[in-house]
Amino acid sequence: MTMQRAAAATRAPGRPRSEKAEKAIIEAALDLLAEGAGMSDLSIEAIAHRAGVGKTTIYRRWPGKEELVLDALTTLKAPVPDFGELSVRDALVSYLTFIQHESDHPRTRCIMNIAMSERERYPSMVERFYRLAIEPRRIALRATLQRGIDNGELRPDLDIETAMAAVTGSMIYFTKWHHGNELPADLPERIVDGLLEGFKAG
Repeated sequence: MTMQRAAAATRAPGRPRSEKAEKAIIEAALDLLAEGAGMSDLSIEAIAHRAGVGKTTIYRRWPGKEELVLDALTTLKAPVPDFGELSVRDALVSYLTFIQHESDHPRTRCIMNIAMSERERYPSMVERFYRLAIEPRRIALRATLQRGIDNGELRPDLDIETAMAAVTGSMIYFTKWHHGNELPADLPERIVDGLLEGFKAG
């Protein structure tokens, strides 16, 4: 059950759900986060003002700021890519291309900022976001690497967790620390081909 459905289930009976108002609230929260507001700066009052609703409208749907931000962030996470029968190389390139495209948008960049900077202050929110939005991707990436080991594309002693960190971390390094500089179109291929030199069997 998603957080939005859970929130819907706890609303007081008899209150009609306004999809329009809920969308406006989510959009307002995302806009404020994309503009640089951190969790400490973000307030229900500011979100309500931006959305053009009253605070009570927000509190009917979410018990607090953390739950609202969690729902807002999870709307940004696209479905996990389906790698199908792609080779390990092509699957990894597809995965990194997916991450690179997300980093092009201010809203999706705010996801990483929240995940990296708010873990200590808001551990419950970050943990739930990780479970809903990040872990499914890790599962898909882990399965791809394990498939490569099983079919002989990758060396049998490959440390999968370290390989996952190398793949994802390399792209995050470029998208986060090279912001403002145009990244090469073939960056996913360059990262994957470089890493596979150490990952490949034989």
